[in-house]
Amino acid sequence: MSPGNEHHYPVWAEIDLKAIGHNCREVKRIIPEKTRFMAVVKADGCGHGALMAAGTALNNGADRLGVARAAEGVALRQAGFQVPILVLGYTSPAETRLLLDHDLTQTVFDPEQAGEFSQNAQALGRILKGHLKVDTGMGRLGLPAVPEAGEDVLFKPEALEQALNTARLSGIHLEGCYTHFAQADSADKTHARGQLKCFQAFTRALEEKGLTFEFCHAANSAGVIDLPESHLDMVRPGIMLYGLYPSREVDHQAVSLKPAMSLKTRVAQIKEVGPGFHVSYGSTFVTGKRTKIATLPVGYADGYRRNLSSRSAMLVRGVRAPVVGRICMDQTMLDVGHIPEVEIDDEVVILGAQEGELIPAEELADLLGTINYEIVSTIMARVPRIYTDPA
Repeated sequence: MSPGNEHHYPVWAEIDLKAIGHNCREVKRIIPEKTRFMAVVKADGCGHGALMAAGTALNNGADRLGVARAAEGVALRQAGFQVPILVLGYTSPAETRLLLDHDLTQTVFDPEQAGEFSQNAQALGRILKGHLKVDTGMGRLGLPAVPEAGEDVLFKPEALEQALNTARLSGIHLEGCYTHFAQADSADKTHARGQLKCFQAFTRALEEKGLTFEFCHAANSAGVIDLPESHLDMVRPGIMLYGLYPSREVDHQAVSLKPAMSLKTRVAQIKEVGPGFHVSYGSTFVTGKRTKIATLPVGYADGYRRNLSSRSAMLVRGVRAPVVGRICMDQTMLDVGHIPEVEIDDEVVILGAQEGELIPAEELADLLGTINYEIVSTIMARVPRIYTDPA
């Protein structure tokens, strides 16, 4: 639905598809022409809606998609997407048929598990497409390639043998090999460059043993922006597609990103109150003077975190209004005594811009001691997404 269409939702997220399209074109602008572009739309497109984000990305330069879980890939297939889809996270080998039936490419990172995938695929008379993941210093999923402290090698030799043994499995075709950066979003790129050095030494050694891949890839959003040497055969941007920089330490001048999400609600009730008025659970906020309290139909069950109670603000008629008292499951209160013209049903901006004022995701993230990724990706499913015209 377009924002111009009439609706009466108590809380909603507006998604600017033109912004997503712009951000995708920025990715294409800074990567080599030959480098493939996988749009990562996991976690429902970081809360923006995976289907709409995927379609917009593919219309603006992406040629394939990445998801965290097989079910996310199945949903994309059921929606009609036919491009390659890589499952970046864990899938049980018991789901081999699901992966095959929906033509999903699975990340493999454990030799024993890979053997089970291979056996299951062979039993079905089929071959599962896979990408081999190598842990070069992230410490999560991946063949453990990081040398022990003091070892004078670029990677563990055992990881090389594990990779070669996995590639010999007749029920899996390894079309790709990749790693993931732990600190590419830091100003100091020493660790990231060390990971890249480990990964490239590893893939060169595999090549010398006769194992080559169609795609070697490493660059997440931070790598896309700050480490052009990591673009390789393919890049995997995620958060930057939605207009958010991976951190304040990456080069914000390298790309011009436009945030795609605004989160909005309405004024449900206004009370004129005197000093000593208690607000919300626990009466943690008591008014110190005559003012007006606006109640809004949004709360922590929508993804507006309770830890923001009496700490954050929202925009009402382009003016910041502080949150007062504890945020409830479904309702939040604002002090709007300084906004005399406020009325019931007025639009309130929780995240985004209004009349020249802005509440960015980073502001809320700072208050919560987290990152902008979490702010947008935890907006709950019960909050309707309203989309602008396709980009």
